[in-house]
Amino acid sequence: MRRTAVFGSAGTLIAGTLVASALVAAPAAGAVTGQTRDAEARGAALAAERAAKAGIDWQDCPANWGLEKPIQCGFVTVPVDYARPNGKKIKIAVDRIGATGTAGEHQGSLLYNPGGPGGSGLKFPRRVTTKNPIWANVAKAYDFVGFDPRGVGHSAAISCVDPTEFVKGPKADPVPDNEADKAAQRELAAEYAKGCAEKSGDILPHINTLNTARDLDVVRAALGEEKLNYIGVSYGTYLGAVYGTLYPDHVRRMLVDSVVDPSKDNIWYEANLNQDIAFEGRLKDWMTWVAQNDATYHLGKTYDEVHQQWLTLRATAKKAPLGGTVGPAELISFFQSAPYYDSTWAPVAEAWSAYAAGDPQPLIDGASADLTDTAGNIASENGNAVYTAVECNDAPWPTSWKKWDRDNSRLHEKYPFMTWANAWMNLPCATWSGPRQKPAQVKTGKGLPPVLIVQSERDAATPYAGAVELHKRFKDSRLITEKNAGSHGVTGLVNPCINSRVDTYLLTGKVDAKDVTCEPHATPKP
Repeated sequence: MRRTAVFGSAGTLIAGTLVASALVAAPAAGAVTGQTRDAEARGAALAAERAAKAGIDWQDCPANWGLEKPIQCGFVTVPVDYARPNGKKIKIAVDRIGATGTAGEHQGSLLYNPGGPGGSGLKFPRRVTTKNPIWANVAKAYDFVGFDPRGVGHSAAISCVDPTEFVKGPKADPVPDNEADKAAQRELAAEYAKGCAEKSGDILPHINTLNTARDLDVVRAALGEEKLNYIGVSYGTYLGAVYGTLYPDHVRRMLVDSVVDPSKDNIWYEANLNQDIAFEGRLKDWMTWVAQNDATYHLGKTYDEVHQQWLTLRATAKKAPLGGTVGPAELISFFQSAPYYDSTWAPVAEAWSAYAAGDPQPLIDGASADLTDTAGNIASENGNAVYTAVECNDAPWPTSWKKWDRDNSRLHEKYPFMTWANAWMNLPCATWSGPRQKPAQVKTGKGLPPVLIVQSERDAATPYAGAVELHKRFKDSRLITEKNAGSHGVTGLVNPCINSRVDTYLLTGKVDAKDVTCEPHATPKP
């Protein structure tokens, strides 16, 4: 699960209250019945049958996709609405690179989803062209296949607001000072939801995890594969869990890394509240590391000293945005990458250290949007649009502002780093129009093979409890825990205890006789 944006522009705060009916009660949502689900299942089977016959017309990738040869690209046709398989269609963008080993080593296609919702998987084949050593053994056996999920990138992209306005800063401080600040953020969230409905058209109600899982099965069929080999990271774990529930006998190998709790009650409102708690803990881990390396960064010798530096920086940027563009919202977006990924611990600390030493430019450059990066800003806005659409469409959300206010005010007292920023990002779901899905009851079905689950113990974006929950639900699964670690996306890191087991599973299907606990990967160096 990702966090990349905070609503609110510095120029849009308003005084007073809003009309309650505009923000408390969402438009009536249509019910998703069992009959509808049956029709969708039949439509998905028909779409897969058609895709198997059509195959994929592989060609050199378009130059502006950023995918070098010998990676090839193509499209797979899927229905917008699986209950109406003969109705409107969209094309799902896919790419691949062939396995590097011998014909005797070949085991088919390996599909990948990096998370989001809203992330593109098209860079996955570049793990071969860039000679990523972690994946060298697996690349001998599999064609690496990436795809843009529906609504993303080259797969019928959706949009909710102008991309330049979306990235432009400074935005309002997400932590409200008063009721007027909350009212302004509520209005922005409602406007965003309305913008999604206006700009994304008829496809918007059909952007959800269930349909993306069905798309995944159609892509499997188009590739000529009887069974799916799949890696899902972050939100990609939930996509995998739903796919495994819908199509247990279509799974050959499934690896899920950094796991979303698939409980129906967790999708998605509670998931975001739990995330706020975990981010605070991982932020403390990073700031403690910064303090341990005070000889390099000079930001404080204890966690408390470093944390006070953060509070001072935040207050300074609130009073006068750094460089005119970086306020508290932008600082949160920049600093949150450290709790996400260990690989950013040093770069974020370096920019912060430079600021403290009198050079604010690295921090301003890191936290500011590049308004000249048109393609990047379009992708960022599109990713947020899909994130919002999937989470809002996947499940019912509270429509009572009192509940949002109560829950987030309570959490903010102990976990202030991300709580309000996260709340405003998800608040469009309170006024979202269109039918809400009932989340899938993730469980083991007939034919599901052992699934390999990999998780770090202190992950902020997808707390550890999610891996434990999926492990309970998928019979015969195995859980690898990286203890005393918290980087999001474990399988991309060098840790032989994990890397060797991932290779063994993907190459042989074998898992350990019992769950495994691994020592942490190497601590980042300053």
